[in-house]
Amino acid sequence: MKKILIFLFGGLTFLIPTWIWAAMVDVAIVSEYHRRLPLYPAGSADPGTYRSYVEAVRGMRYAIRIRNHTPQRIGVVIAVDGRNIISGEMSQLGRGERMYILPPYGSGLYEGWRTARDQVNRFYFTDAPDSYAGAWGDYSAMGVIAVAVFREQGPPQVFYERREEKEGSMGKELPMARSAPPGTGFGERVYSPSVRVDFEAEPFPAERHFIKYEWRETLCRKGIIDCRPYYNRFWDERRGYVPPPPPPPYYPYPRR
Repeated sequence: MKKILIFLFGGLTFLIPTWIWAAMVDVAIVSEYHRRLPLYPAGSADPGTYRSYVEAVRGMRYAIRIRNHTPQRIGVVIAVDGRNIISGEMSQLGRGERMYILPPYGSGLYEGWRTARDQVNRFYFTDAPDSYAGAWGDYSAMGVIAVAVFREQGPPQVFYERREEKEGSMGKELPMARSAPPGTGFGERVYSPSVRVDFEAEPFPAERHFIKYEWRETLCRKGIIDCRPYYNRFWDERRGYVPPPPPPPYYPYPRR
C-alpha cells in the first residue's frame, strides 16, 4: 500500500554545516543564521545507528538539515523530543508515519513543526516544561532529535538534478529540577510550502540517527566538551594556587 507523504520545495544554498557522515545521509543541526553547530560523536554498538551530542543554547532557533548521498529517492521520518515533526504524534520511527521525501543527491532543511501544507512553527531550544512534547505531557524522548532513513521499494521512476531542497504511551511527568533539561518549543509561524507525493517505503529503516542536545553545563559535567578555563602561559591568573582537576575521560564507545 502506498503512503501519501510530503516532498518540499526550496532554493539553492551554499552554506555547509557540520555533518554526521554516514553511507546514505548526512545530518546537521544549524542555527537560524545557518551557523553550523559542532557535533560530538557518542558512538553506537548497533550497525546503521549513529549517535552524537550537540550543545543547546536557550532560546536559539534551529533547523535540521539532511543530505541524501544516494542516487535514489529516500524517505526520512524525523522526530523531535519523540514527536513526529509533521503529524505531532508520538513517533516510533516506523514506515507508517508521515515522512519527508528527498530526491537523489538532494537535501532538505526542516525548520519547525508542520502545521499546514504551507507553514511550520519554528524549532527553538527551551526548558523541557515549555516544549511542544512537554505540553502533551510526553517526556519519553525529551532532548533527542531522531531521523530514520527509508529506502523506496522497487526501482525509482523519477530522477532529479542535484540541488538543495528547502525542506524537502506517554513518559512519566518530568520531575522539577534546579535546572530543567532542554526541550524544543513551538515557535513562531513561518511560510514553508510543500506538496504531497507517493512513496512506498521499505519495511525497516536503513539508517537511524540520534542527536542528543544538552545545555553546555551538562556537556561540561559529562566531559563531552572541555570547559576548563583558557590558560595563558605568559599571564597566569592562578598566581600559584591549586588548579582545578582535569575533566574525567570521555569514552564515546562502550567499554568492554
